[in-house]
Parts: sequence; C-alpha cells; structure tokens
Amino acid sequence: MKLDHTKIKTLGELKAAGFQTKSIKDELRENLLSKISKGEEVFEGVWGYENSVIPELERAILSRHNINLLGLRGQAKTRLARLMVQLLDEWMPIVEGSEVHDDPMKPISRFATELIKEKGDKTPIDWIHRSERFYEKLATPDVTVADLIGDVDPIKAANLKLSYADDRVIHFGMIPRANRCIFVINELPDLQARIQVALFNILQEGDIQIRGFKLRLPLDLQFVFTANPEDYTNRGSIVTPLKDRIGSQILTHYPESIEIAKKITKQEAQLDQRQSDNVYVPEIAMDVLEQISFEARNSEYVDAKSGVSARMSITAFENLLSTAERRAVHSGDKKTSVRLSDFMGVIPSITGKIELVYEGEQEGAGFVAETLIEDAIKSLFPSYFPKIDKLQRKEAETEYDELVHWFFEGEGFDLLDDDSDADYKTKLDSVPPLNNLIKEYQPSVSKEDSYFMKELLLWGLVVHKKLSKHRFVKGFQFKDLYGSYIRGL
Repeated sequence: MKLDHTKIKTLGELKAAGFQTKSIKDELRENLLSKISKGEEVFEGVWGYENSVIPELERAILSRHNINLLGLRGQAKTRLARLMVQLLDEWMPIVEGSEVHDDPMKPISRFATELIKEKGDKTPIDWIHRSERFYEKLATPDVTVADLIGDVDPIKAANLKLSYADDRVIHFGMIPRANRCIFVINELPDLQARIQVALFNILQEGDIQIRGFKLRLPLDLQFVFTANPEDYTNRGSIVTPLKDRIGSQILTHYPESIEIAKKITKQEAQLDQRQSDNVYVPEIAMDVLEQISFEARNSEYVDAKSGVSARMSITAFENLLSTAERRAVHSGDKKTSVRLSDFMGVIPSITGKIELVYEGEQEGAGFVAETLIEDAIKSLFPSYFPKIDKLQRKEAETEYDELVHWFFEGEGFDLLDDDSDADYKTKLDSVPPLNNLIKEYQPSVSKEDSYFMKELLLWGLVVHKKLSKHRFVKGFQFKDLYGSYIRGL
C-alpha cells in the first residue's frame, strides 16, 4: 500500500490510512517479487552476473537471509549491496526524534514508548526516504564494540542528571541507529574476533547488550557483509559461529568475456566530454585493453590470489584517452585516434593495480606491465591475421615474408610518441606490404581503424620474433631482426 507521506503527520493519521508494519526483510522480499513479476531489472548496471550472482542474490533476499558476498577486489560487491536500496519502500514512517528509527506501530526504544504513552494518536510522525536507509562501515582492526553497538555516555548522564544504572545514558552505535535499514560491513575478516562475537546476538535474536545493561532492543536489520577470500588466510578470518549465522554466502567473479569487460569499463570510466568528443577509440583498441586484465589474471608474475580488479581496466582506459589527448594537443591536432603506441601511457595504471609474486618483483613492475601488453597482443593477433607457429621450418613460406623482407632491405622506420596524425598515417601508408596484408585479411576494416590494425600487425610480428622493436626516448623504432647485423658484417 502506497501512503501519501506529505499528508500523514501523526500516529492517528497513520493508523487511519491503514499502515501495516512489516520487517525490512519482508519489505525487500515483497518489492523484489513485484519487480520480478513486472519484468523490471533490479540490479541495473551490473554486467556479467545475470546468470550467476544475481539469481543467487535474489534467492537469498526471498529467503530473508543475511548475506555475505565473497570475492576478490573489484567484483562489484559493494555496488550490489547499494543497489538493494532500490528494493525498499520509497518512504518509511518513524516516530519523530527517534535515534533508532522506531516504527510508530511497534516502538522499541524507551524514548518512543514513553512518547506514544504520553501523546497517543497525536504522536508526531516523520518520514525518511529509502536513500537514507543505507549504512556502511569498513571493517578495520581499530573498530570497537562501542562504534558498532554503543556505550555509556558520561556527558549525557551528567546533562540529564541520571545515574549510570539508567538506560537513558546509553549512546547508541551504528547498528542500532541503522534499525530498519540495510547495514553493510565491508571486509568483514578484518574485524577483530571479539568484535565479530559481539554481532552474534544481533544476527540471531536482533537484540544488543551494552555494558551489562539488561536491554532488549529487537532490532530489524538487513545485514550484507563483503569479504575477500584472501583475507580468510592472510589478515584475519570470519569466526565460525558468525559464518553459521549468515544465511547465504554468494561467490562473485570477474567478467568471463571481453565483451562484458568492455561494457563495464565504458560505463565506469570518468571521462571529460572533450575526450569523448575528440579522441576516437577503435573497438580493437578496447579489446587489447581488456585482454591485458585477462592476461594479468593468468600471469606467472601476478599473484592470482590477490586478483586483478576491474578498476585496472577502467583507470587504464582513462589513461589511454589522456595519452592520445595530450599527444593531439602537442602536435596541434584537434581530433585524434587511439594508437597502439599510446598503450605505453597505461603502464602506471597497471603497475599500481597488480600484486606481484617473487618472480614479478625480481623483474620489476614496469617490465611486467609491458609483458602483459605484449601478451594481450599475442593472444588477439590470430583473431585478425594468420597464426604464426612457434615451431616453423626456416625455409617454409609465410604470409609475412614480403613484409619482413621489406624491413630487411630497408632501414626500418620510427613511430614517434608525438607524431601528428598526418605524419603517423603517412609513415604507416609508406609500407606497401603492410597495406597489402590489411587488404587481404581485414578487407572490411574502416579507414579509421585500419591504422590501429597496421600497428597491431607490426607489434604482432615483434612479439612473434619476426621483427624487432626498440624503444627510445621519443618513440618506437621497428626493424628486421638480423638484417642490420648482417649488413654490418
């Protein structure tokens, strides 16, 4: 039943309107059933979980469970919890002035009970919007029971001239103040074991204990916890009786395809309008960008247990556009297109987002980042051009002989970081075998994308050891592998 919150101001008016009390778990359940029956999307903007995480989360809500979202960093755990707010009623009535969002029909605090006893149907009612019914706490080792549940407040006792035996001297913590709301504790294993123990009663019976007060507050909360599997072994763990009281544990995961990963990156990247308008991004550039994350998750240099957050692709995309934008401003171009050489600008986004194992530390973060970019190119190369076999007879002819021979005969050429668009295109167009290969194997590619494709072809031959690439201060130099050495002899 939808009530007009602008007209109902007292308990009497609320009763007359036919308001029915319900718990937050029932509220979430009813609104979820309503949305499912109408075919409405509940968890909008979360991609790749349609057939895995979201059905499990919906089942947990229908079962009225407290929920633990277990997964590596950057898997949208907190976002899922925040989106649950959309399943709450738009407006909720409370006793005006209540610290713990007392239900006017079912008050739990001494303040609300006494006020209703005194004023009856004239008790003033306040309304709070669902956006204010979300509480979040990051679990850190310094969190105390007083922070979460509450403590005796000596200042309140002095001001009200009350003894410490009176329950009115209690200062409520975050959890009682989140009564009838969604309460999220992020990184649960980081909470000290004794603090986790303090949550037992709240989860099971909904009551709290503060400093020995015999105080029963039947709190009504929807708990959502988030945890990283690594934390179970490294920094802390969830105590077994607490795990036993959490109804559903749901495992999250990383995107399973490049297409889904691209959707997430484009949705989340914080771009300036000028970047979106003036920097063209070929679709294949997005594929390379996302493939870097897939390579990192399987790399021998990267700690797989720590995970590679989706934030790596998002910040790398922002850096990629900024690299192209900066280059265009330097060279005086009003509009430009992303180049493969611009990917050197995303290295700072990679090095800060990956945890290296011992071998990776030995090689250095910069080397690992460049290796991941090259691995991404190597993985995508066969999707666009004929595969280059690792074990190939020396005399065997390949599709790339003409291009390799062109570099053998010539001096190679340089692609500078700050080349104008005109210079960049002229240089790539000046290699006839390169143009021939694009025409033969990518005949339908647009003119705009063809230059990125040409660069991909060159980098692909480099990673397959058919050409050499040398990085110098101002850019890249592409040459054949041995020609210059042989000529020197």
